[in-house]
Amino acid sequence: MAVNGRKSKTKRRILAAGAGLATVGALVAAMPAGASEDAAEAAAGGTNGKGWGRMVDVQLLSFNDLHGNLEPPTGSSGRLTRVKEDGSTETINGVGGAEYLATHLEQARAGHRYSITAAAGDMIGASPLVSGLFHDEPTIEALNEMKLDVSSVGNHEFDEGARELSRIQNGGCHPTEGCFEEGKTFEGANFPYLAANVTDEKSGKPLLDPYFIWEKDGVRIGFIGVTLEGTANIVSAEGIKGLKFGDEVETINKYAKVLERKGVKSIVALLHEGGMPASGAYNYDCDTPGAGAGISGPIVDIAKNVTPQVDALVTGHTHQAYACTIPDPAGKPRTVTSAASFGRLYTDTTLTYDRRSKDIVRTAVASANHVVTRDVEPHGAIGDLIKRWKALAEPIANRPVGHIGESIENPTDVYEKPLGNLIADAQLAGLSPADKGGAQLALMNPGGVRAPLTLGDGVVTYGEAYTVQPFTNMMTVVDLTGAQLVTALQQQVSGANLASPKILQVSKGFTYTLDMTKTGADRIVVDSVRLNGEPIDPAKSYRVAMNEFLTGGGDGFPVLATGTNKLVGASDLDVFIAYLTANSSAAEPLRAPATGRITIVK
Repeated sequence: MAVNGRKSKTKRRILAAGAGLATVGALVAAMPAGASEDAAEAAAGGTNGKGWGRMVDVQLLSFNDLHGNLEPPTGSSGRLTRVKEDGSTETINGVGGAEYLATHLEQARAGHRYSITAAAGDMIGASPLVSGLFHDEPTIEALNEMKLDVSSVGNHEFDEGARELSRIQNGGCHPTEGCFEEGKTFEGANFPYLAANVTDEKSGKPLLDPYFIWEKDGVRIGFIGVTLEGTANIVSAEGIKGLKFGDEVETINKYAKVLERKGVKSIVALLHEGGMPASGAYNYDCDTPGAGAGISGPIVDIAKNVTPQVDALVTGHTHQAYACTIPDPAGKPRTVTSAASFGRLYTDTTLTYDRRSKDIVRTAVASANHVVTRDVEPHGAIGDLIKRWKALAEPIANRPVGHIGESIENPTDVYEKPLGNLIADAQLAGLSPADKGGAQLALMNPGGVRAPLTLGDGVVTYGEAYTVQPFTNMMTVVDLTGAQLVTALQQQVSGANLASPKILQVSKGFTYTLDMTKTGADRIVVDSVRLNGEPIDPAKSYRVAMNEFLTGGGDGFPVLATGTNKLVGASDLDVFIAYLTANSSAAEPLRAPATGRITIVK
């Protein structure tokens, strides 16, 4: 069993019913003047006879959504926005990178006797090539080197399925590709991944440890780790077959009681679900004009319903930055944090622990996000690790696969994206031949497009194409009726996607109107849906290309899982690269496809 995040000789087993030690986050608390008699006693030097004060400041350092970004992220992925003292905002360029994050964490720990480092999921998955090409073994090595104590799972930990997540936790060479370095076997994570709300449908047992207890000098803090309940809707169905993703609040409350029965009264929840602050600035005060008034999204309701036994929530998933206080069910302020994504920030929170009550003095909790600047000495061991894995990746990564004559963008603030159109066109081209599936149109989920194609020298390398399409989902072609196609379009803006529309990227020749002045399914103008200029026939069958994630009903599209006559083709990455190679050259580089396939009414 793991203690303080370090792995014992006995590996944690997948589907372990027992719990490990509680996941420790990074919540550190500053004691307000006159907060309590306990604080006064500690300030006066009161001890327990062993030289320890009654009140102990425990430092919690936390981050989330690293997504295998070992090298410094570039472009918008390496930027942050900051609110200045005069209320204006400024952009901070050149932030993040694992070797800089490690140095910042080491510097932050200096002088703190009690310090824990925790994460809120998506450490791996949707990763750049230097990690993703090797099934994220490099990222786990880097996290071990950073001395991460504990992490919850996120949805991306399930990108390659539960069996692969078990290997990531426990170690061993990849089942099909073997060991990547001669003479070396992957050791797995030295920290426990927590998955309290991920259970076996038949036995009800948690997939991995549900909680973790950190202990030092008699100070005990429990950590409960959960992923968002909707994980099953955003990962491939095949990889999580037989698993159930439970309600976040019910699960956290259940294990808070378990921890309390074990005498652990100080509890932190690591939760891969988050919110949306009113400002994108990392230092925005989301407690203006009142506690939690400046943040919305799923985390608000969750925080308001998680038992008061939990003293703080470290969150993720939305890639936003915040350090808010959202009242618990008893109306008591409680810290809720998130550190954006890609290792650009870390959160430093102080939890003041009362040795007498064995609980956190909640009124004393203080938290702030800190920028991972690149003006510090990079961490040598992690720098060496990155160089080692890059050398293995370079022969593949640097291979030219195509040419572009302009940057092909993937903007987040529009529904129809030039790069989304290009990928849908590539999928249609790759799967339209009769022996490849006979596709008549292609649909691409927007979240599967992970980065733009930036012009640079005009050459697109395998590594750059991989960064755009890192999931290597297998492509499929299925039969859908015209009525089912219309339902799929309606599910973009209704059901699970009502509050936050997920607009599919569509191949050339498929057009329709999206009327945003209406609500729900009515936003799809049904009689506008056409294929090559012809109205869609509700009774007619169409051959539709899409990746296996969508074919499994992912992203809130259950109708897509009802397709018939399924044919499985090459991977989405292979199809994309084949299209780039066949349709571009140095003399005739590829340009961004025109938009206008989706007519937007505002």
